[in-house]
Amino acid sequence: MYSKILLPVDLNEDASWSKALPTALTLCRTFGASLHVVTVLPDVQMPMVGGFFPEDFVDKAREAVSDAQHAFIRDRVPEDIQVQSVIVDGSPWEAIIKASRKVEADLIVMASHTKRKFTDYVLGPNAEHVVHHSKVSVMIVR
Repeated sequence: MYSKILLPVDLNEDASWSKALPTALTLCRTFGASLHVVTVLPDVQMPMVGGFFPEDFVDKAREAVSDAQHAFIRDRVPEDIQVQSVIVDGSPWEAIIKASRKVEADLIVMASHTKRKFTDYVLGPNAEHVVHHSKVSVMIVR
C-alpha cells in the first residue's frame, strides 16, 4: 500500500518525532516501505535577511544539520529499515510538501503538538497546512 514514507523531524524538538517515528517504523515494516527523514532549514537567503549572516552561513548550517540528521538516523532508525536523509529549505509546511514531491512519497507521517505559539495563531499549525496542501495521504500522530 505504501512504498515511501516521509517523516518530518525537527532535530531541536523531540515532540516532532517521539510519537511519529515509532508509527512510521511500524508502517515501513508492515508495507516494506522506505523511510525518508526530512529536516527543514529556515530560508535565510531572502534579500532582507541574507545580509545579516556571514557568506558561508548557509553551507555551514546545512552541513551541521546533515551531521545531526545522520546521527539521529544512526541512533534511532533500526538497520532493517531502508532510510534516506532529506534536507530542504523554506517554511516548514511548504518544505515538507516539496520534499514529499521530490522523493515521490505516498504517505507523510508527522506529529502534531498541542503547544501553541504566536506564529501558530497567525499562520496556522504546520501539520494543518500539510494536510490541506498535500497531494498524498497524511497521518497525524498525537
